[in-house]
Amino acid sequence: MAGASRSERPVDSGPSTLLDLHREGRLVREYPAVRRLLDGASDAELARAGQLLARLDPDEVVAEHPAVPVVTVAVTGHGTLAPLLPSLTVELARHGLLLRPYLADFDAYVFDLADPDGELYRADLALCVLDPMVVFDEVPVPWGPEDVERVARERMATLAGLLARFAESARGTLVLNTLPPLPRRFAAQLVDHRSRARLGVVWREANARLLRLAEEHERVVVLDLDPLVGEGVPVAEPRLSQYTRTHLSPALLAAYAREIGHLARHRTGQGKKALVLDLDGTLWGGILGEDGPDGIEVGADGTHRAAAHHAFQRVVGQLAAQGVLLAAVSKNDPEPVGEVLRGHPGMFLREDDFVRVVANWRPKHDNLAELAEALNLGVDSFVFVDDSAYECGLVRHELPGVSVVPVNGEPALHIEALLRDGWFDTPELTREDVTRVAQYRDELVRKDFLDGFDSLDEYLRQLRVEVHLVEAGPAEVARLSQLTLRTNQFNQTTLRLGPAEVRALLDDPAARVLAVRAADRFGDSGVVGAVFTHRHGDTVHIDNFLLSCRVFSRGIEQTALCAVLRHARAHGARAVRANYRATPKNTKVKDFYPRNGFAPVTDDDTTVAYRNDGTTLTYEHGLTVLPVPPAHVHFTEIPGDDGS
Repeated sequence: MAGASRSERPVDSGPSTLLDLHREGRLVREYPAVRRLLDGASDAELARAGQLLARLDPDEVVAEHPAVPVVTVAVTGHGTLAPLLPSLTVELARHGLLLRPYLADFDAYVFDLADPDGELYRADLALCVLDPMVVFDEVPVPWGPEDVERVARERMATLAGLLARFAESARGTLVLNTLPPLPRRFAAQLVDHRSRARLGVVWREANARLLRLAEEHERVVVLDLDPLVGEGVPVAEPRLSQYTRTHLSPALLAAYAREIGHLARHRTGQGKKALVLDLDGTLWGGILGEDGPDGIEVGADGTHRAAAHHAFQRVVGQLAAQGVLLAAVSKNDPEPVGEVLRGHPGMFLREDDFVRVVANWRPKHDNLAELAEALNLGVDSFVFVDDSAYECGLVRHELPGVSVVPVNGEPALHIEALLRDGWFDTPELTREDVTRVAQYRDELVRKDFLDGFDSLDEYLRQLRVEVHLVEAGPAEVARLSQLTLRTNQFNQTTLRLGPAEVRALLDDPAARVLAVRAADRFGDSGVVGAVFTHRHGDTVHIDNFLLSCRVFSRGIEQTALCAVLRHARAHGARAVRANYRATPKNTKVKDFYPRNGFAPVTDDDTTVAYRNDGTTLTYEHGLTVLPVPPAHVHFTEIPGDDGS
């Protein structure tokens, strides 16, 4: 079942509607619908949509839609960068985000990176866009490779010093990029091939130094432009470079903006966790119910199309090895699907690679919703890949939170379609990432185990839950940061922290960071939660409390909270205050603190009502009567807690 290609998608179903909204003055009011309108847009359509969206006043959008996530992005660099803003605007809008941009003056990157009171230091993402002229504008004439090497070394040394200052006091992430592959217009100025080869070495060594900066500073990300240019994107447009000092081509700026969109999506907690695949026409060629197991197209040694499907499976397997959950949803009978997954010689993926395989004749959006419930995930954490335009459209309509990746009848293009949007990008892999598939498979076993009991209490007693609350150390930094960035349902304040910000809290004597570890009869779940606190006078403040959706409703959250309260009282605190900030995704924990003895207060200590509008509420526990942890949980005390 081949899906419609992008060129076949009716234009009036996408960004052209934005033009209608713009002309009618309704674009601000309808901003939450923009994400859907941009779904499946071509590059040309995105460029036009960016021009429209860049005209919006972010403050007007926020006033109309306070729940829309806002990302502040400051842009600086060497050349003219105003053409980047429309691309950034539309790429963030594609992910349901709103851009609040700041554009620095021309060639002001050194000043901007050196100014701790400037906009770059306050932004969520600070972009320092580098182009070839950052080096060649300083190269004399005549020049040789040694001149380029000298200037490049000076520029890298300057950047290294500025980054150290930025890392100390900035609040967000600094994004650098490698210098794009050297256009021929520079290398061709050297007439001997030996000098050209030396110039290539110099250029690549400069980029290697840039890439290593990300290893030295946790607040720094370096985007490698080589893969973007390697897809055929031109580095520069000579007339724009000469006449407007725009030294990167519009196409390269658009590709760069797409990568920034991936970073922004991750920073706002909208990373994806599960890849759900159709089977017929997607994972293999042909229709299993008609062609039979021997008639489907898949296998490295088969036809060209069979090999393409096999190559796609290898890429899917690579993602799964890094913590992406795999599931399959197919309109098929379950028996032949199981037969293929278990024994077909051309398959790379096997049944054990999937946390769940759903094969039936029900609507796919219903199967996706039930799969999300079974995995205790939101549907907005799913990426769904299908070759049917009908199924893709239906899932988009019924489950707008699902990210849909349509593939067509050409399997050689499946890989590009899947990887285009970096759905599963993350700053750093953790131990929990590598074991995530096994952990979710264990979770499904737990659910089956639950079905064998008449009561939840008996199930929990037999589950033998263990909770360990420990002072976090350097080894937990990456995982705790990941939890703040990925967890949405049990996340009391949705405070997003990068690794550098977590590390800063570990070094802050007034702050306390606790890692929640859990295990049960089915295995060790690792670090599943975190509690961030600080003490002010005789009051302990819980700045955030979060728990992985995998371990809800087992008493882990109550046990950890009880331990924090006991520790506070044992160390002389008068009260514990905790914040809750309502979002559309964390409503299930809105009464967590009141259910555990906290009373709502405001700054003037009056009672307040709950509102689901992003308001931050503060609750207080007087520590007179402490809640009792669930009896079925075996708890390991916090070091230093005498339990008094």
